[in-house]
Amino acid sequence: MAQGSQYRGSNTSTSSDLKDKAGEIKDKATDQFERMADRATDQFGRVADQVESVASRVADQGREVGDQVTQVADRFKGAVDKSVKEQPMTTLALAAVVGFVLGALWKS
Repeated sequence: MAQGSQYRGSNTSTSSDLKDKAGEIKDKATDQFERMADRATDQFGRVADQVESVASRVADQGREVGDQVTQVADRFKGAVDKSVKEQPMTTLALAAVVGFVLGALWKS
């Protein structure tokens, strides 16, 4: 019987060793997952910052283009107004030609 009790003691220490090793593996896995989560969070943060930067630049460029279009439209309006006052028949003929060309392009 002494051998049987010795065997049980050995079995108990093996079971305890297995539990300790399982706990170590669990702790290592948990640490690894936490590091991975931190890295992913950092990466998502960097991507979000880059997207925000690009969106800001696009918005700025859109405003600049809008301002330029407004300037061109104002100049064009001024030129048309001047043309209508100084040469009304020529302006009317030009408008008819432009309308005809646009209609032909639209139709095709």
